Formats: sequence, C-alpha cells, structure tokens
Amino acid sequence: MIQYVVEGVRRARNVSRVVVATEDQRIQTAVEAFGGEAIMTRSDHRTGTDRVAEVATHVSADIYVNVQGDEPLIDPRTVDAVVDEMVEDDSIQVGTPCTAILEPKDIMNPNIVKVARDFEGNGLYFSRAPIPWVRDTGTTRAFRHWKHIGLYAFRHEALLEFPTLPPGELEAVEQLEQLRWLENGFRIRVVETDYDAVSVDLPADVEHVEKLLRTQK
Repeated sequence: MIQYVVEGVRRARNVSRVVVATEDQRIQTAVEAFGGEAIMTRSDHRTGTDRVAEVATHVSADIYVNVQGDEPLIDPRTVDAVVDEMVEDDSIQVGTPCTAILEPKDIMNPNIVKVARDFEGNGLYFSRAPIPWVRDTGTTRAFRHWKHIGLYAFRHEALLEFPTLPPGELEAVEQLEQLRWLENGFRIRVVETDYDAVSVDLPADVEHVEKLLRTQK
C-alpha cells in the first residue's frame, strides 16, 4: 500500500523528493525494499503534521506536502493543484483540497469531513457535522456541500511553527488537526478537485481498493 502511495506522489510534476516519515522500523524496511526513502521519527507525535514538521527540521524545502500512507489511489494532479495555488500566491501558508459531495448520505457521515469556504477559497471551518446546515428544507435552491481531502501543503516556516501552536477546544472536540491552524489565526487555502480520496481505514477497505486498483491497470 505504501509503495502505491509513494509511486503516485512521484508522478506529481511539482514533487522533487518523496520521503516516508515513520516511527516503525518495519515500515522503513519495507519502503527501502522497493527503492523508496524513509526517515525515522519520534513515536510521540499526536498528528501527521507534527511528524512532517520533525522531518522539515532535517529536510530543506520551500513547500512540504503531507500525504497519508493509507491512500494508495492518491491523485498526483491533486497534489499539483494545491502546490500550484501556493506557488501562484506566496501569501498562502497552508493549502489543502476539497471535492464536491455527490451522495446525500455522505453529508451526515461524521467520518467524512466537510468544509465551508469564503469568497477567496479559504477555509472558514472544517467539521464532521454537515456544514452549512440547510435550514429551509423546502427551498428549491440547490446547495453543494464539500468534502475535505486530507492532504496538506505547508510553507517551511508555518510547518515548523505548528508544533508550538496551542491546541484549542475545536480541535479537541472535532478531532481535526487542521482546526488548530484556524484557531491560531492562520488561513487555509482550499482548492477544488474532482479527486475523491479512497483510504484504507479498515480491513474491509482493502478488497474495495484492490478492485479499484485493478480497474486502473
């Protein structure tokens, strides 16, 4: 699974180096076996961003992209779209993608994180609850809900600052690390994409993802 993730990220035109950050020696061995690069990190990190921040103290770059190791179907075009946005606007410190929610049942699913944005595409809030809440269910106005894709891009200075930021109540309640940025006054640029992440969260997800991978061959 990790090899699929690494190979997918390598296909992004904006990526010059792919590093697997892990606290598990078995993962490092597996990555090096297929020719990948892995860096051992501390085992006490509370979030993936904290882990990437540790790597950033050793690996120099202007922009870092955090891709979770459980997404073997990662779309390199989505990686490029987020990085392109940050290259075009150097005021953006953190970037992440979103995609339109097409299934009504997903709006109420707490495992699918929703995001609301301002007119410039910056995240107003991320939640496991349906946002916005459509008060008038009888309205004929169509409204699109957006799913947050758990991929992040950071500028070096902002990434190093993240571990020093105090976690807030919103992050604790929702269990969403991106809310720490918002609670501490950072903006997060949210880029639209048609990529809908399919992660392997449970053993039952393996068969589903394997079928999708076979259709891509």
